[in-house]
Amino acid sequence: MRKGIVGVILAGGTARRMGGGDKGMLHLNGKRVIEAVLDRLSPQVDRVALNANGDPHRFAALGLEVIADPVPEPVGPLGGVLAALQWARSAVPEASHVATAAADTPFFPRDLVARLADAAGASSAPAIARTSGRLHSVFALWPVELADDLARHLVEGGRRRVTAYACDLHNAAIVDFPCGPGDDPFFNINTPDDLERARERHRRETP
Repeated sequence: MRKGIVGVILAGGTARRMGGGDKGMLHLNGKRVIEAVLDRLSPQVDRVALNANGDPHRFAALGLEVIADPVPEPVGPLGGVLAALQWARSAVPEASHVATAAADTPFFPRDLVARLADAAGASSAPAIARTSGRLHSVFALWPVELADDLARHLVEGGRRRVTAYACDLHNAAIVDFPCGPGDDPFFNINTPDDLERARERHRRETP
């Protein structure tokens, strides 16, 4: 666990390809997908919250504080990142960084936060995960001090892509993670077929 780093699970997507609803609440062999995500993230950070919009009571069983996007219009994952940074600044004033993870990606590395933190070092830049040349921008480490800058960026109509903000404007550190055939650690569940693949993989990898 890295002291001074808190985690936020981003669950703000609309899951259109799954027929709507919360992908993280789908069942994965006896537990929900989001519970598998929480199991991986919790040991890596001081504290975990959940970013989601709508009625927060649907996540009550998780025992997490639920924080909504602070901007009125949908802006994609950057809205969740902003919610995470503002929550950390007010609720965990000793936190220096926020690690974000997606609610539909249950196999991400158990050393994600440590490696992102090592890459970020003492800089004020974010750090983002990558496998096989592909950036996974939701899996990132964000300095809390970027909260006001990101809020201003969104209010002023800046580009909404996470990579445009993190990489183009703030020179994010990129961290490469190993990825073998069929076992991308950042495999995420978008379709019913993906869910079946995730269940098979979960059975295979669970002791």
